[in-house]
This record gives sequence, structure tokens and C-alpha cells, in this order.
Amino acid sequence: MKIILVSKRHGHTRSITLGGWTRAVLSVCILGLPAVAGVLGYHFLVAQNNSDLFSAESRQAWQVALAEQKEQVFESRRQAQAEVAALTLKVAELQARLVRLDALGERLTTIAKLDKGEFDFSQKPAVGGPEGELLGDAYATPDFLAAIDDLSKQIENREQQLETLDALLVNRRLKEDIFVAGRPVEKGWMSSRFGRRTDPFSGKVAWHGGVDFAGKEDSNIIAVASGVVTWSGDRHGYGNMVEISHGNGFSTRYAHNKSNTVDVGDVVKKGQSIALMGSTGRSTGPHVHFEVYKNGRAVDPSSYIHRTLR
Repeated sequence: MKIILVSKRHGHTRSITLGGWTRAVLSVCILGLPAVAGVLGYHFLVAQNNSDLFSAESRQAWQVALAEQKEQVFESRRQAQAEVAALTLKVAELQARLVRLDALGERLTTIAKLDKGEFDFSQKPAVGGPEGELLGDAYATPDFLAAIDDLSKQIENREQQLETLDALLVNRRLKEDIFVAGRPVEKGWMSSRFGRRTDPFSGKVAWHGGVDFAGKEDSNIIAVASGVVTWSGDRHGYGNMVEISHGNGFSTRYAHNKSNTVDVGDVVKKGQSIALMGSTGRSTGPHVHFEVYKNGRAVDPSSYIHRTLR
């Protein structure tokens, strides 16, 4: 096989004669180029497809990760909103308790008859003092929820203390209300005592089971203790009479009234007007016949007129 080479610049020619082995090698090279190109192209396509597949998987993984992050953010926001709602409810509860404590404090101030200016629950407690030596580092803010729980416990403790004090004061006031003591008239004087006396109608010695307070007609007759009216009307020898049961075995009677201003079953308070002074029944003039009964037996009212609760 002969190959002729022509020079383009000078126009000279040159011949090359190829042997059998040379021709064989050259033929293999020429014929193998398409196969090599095909193989390279195949590997390039496979690599390209693998690259595209890897990119799709990466995108899917990123999408899953982003979805999980969004879910975490949503859950965190939901928990935060729930905690804020719980804190709001707790603060409202504490505010309600403080209002209750203020109202209870004002009530105790009234019951105990304290000076209003001394305990003003509408104002913050007054504090002060000169600047003192620093004793340590700056105050570290405690955990917010722990601080609220601690404040809640303190308020609950104060509520229990004030409720106990309130109950004691109310109980004391109830005892004072049902405690039989005092005069049955606002104005007047004792005209007849308890025990043996000369009867004003027969002139003979007779037993007087109460005390008499003379006064002005139509003046108020008042209850010496709180209780329930068990009689209100005319009674033989008593005229218009009011009887009140005070509990603990005590009852009182108010007789010769011009008119009664309470009815059976009425609950009356200590010092309340229950009748108007008159001279009905067996009487010589305007007065109130006052009797005190203890466990069904008449006792001397004089010992209860100046009686005090200890």
C-alpha cells in the first residue's frame, strides 16, 4: 500500500509505502474510532442521567427537610400561643384574687371600725428609706412561671388568713348581735324594777316579772338583740306585745305597746325599732314592760341592761 503526500507550499510530492502490519494497524484504528466514540457517548449519557437523578433526589430531600422545619415552627408557635393564653388566664386569676383581697380588707376595716385612712386598700403600700449599702450583685430575674406560681401561693395563703380573720370577726359580730344587752328604749327612765312590788291597781304586794321604762308616747321601742319574732299582737294583761327569740335559750318581751311594727317570723336586728310606746293592756301610762327569759324562766332584766360581751 502506497501513500502520496503533496506539499501545498512548494508543490513537491512524497511517497510512503506501508507494509502489511502497518496497513493492519491503520485499518484497526480507522475502524475502531466509531466504536470508541459510541462507548464514550454511552458513558456520557449514563453519567448525565445519573447527574439528573441525583439532582431530583436532592430536591426531594430538601423539600422534606423544609416541610419538617415548617412543621416544627408551626408547633413551636402553637405551644407559645398556648403558654401565652395560660399566662393570661393566670394573670387574670391573680388580678381577681387581688380585687377580692382588697374588698375583704375594706370589709374587715369596716367591721373592726378602723380608721379608713390607716388601711386604704385602693392605694399601694407606702415604702421608702435612705439609700443603703449595696449587699450583692444585681437582682437576677427569676423564672417567669415560677415567680407567678410563687405569687399565687402567697396570695392563696393571705386569702386563707384573711378569710379566717373575717370568719372570726363575723362570728364575734353575730355573738354581739344575739347577745342580750342594753335598754329597750332610746329615751326613758326605769319606773319599776323586777321582783316584789306594790301592785298599782290592787295596792297589794305582787310579783313583777320584768322592768318598766316610762317615756313619751309613740317613742321607739327597740330590740336588745337580734332574733326572730315569735309573737306580735294582743296578749292578756300585756296589751300589744312583741316577743323575740334570740337563740341559746334567750327570749325577750316588750309589752303595753301602742302599736307593733314587726310581724311573727320577721328577723330583727339589734337596735331595730319593733314597736311604738303606748299604754295598752294593764297599764297606768305610756311605758314598756320589758322581760327577759332564759331557758323558759323569767330573770331580772337589770343584769342584762348593762351587760357587756367579754
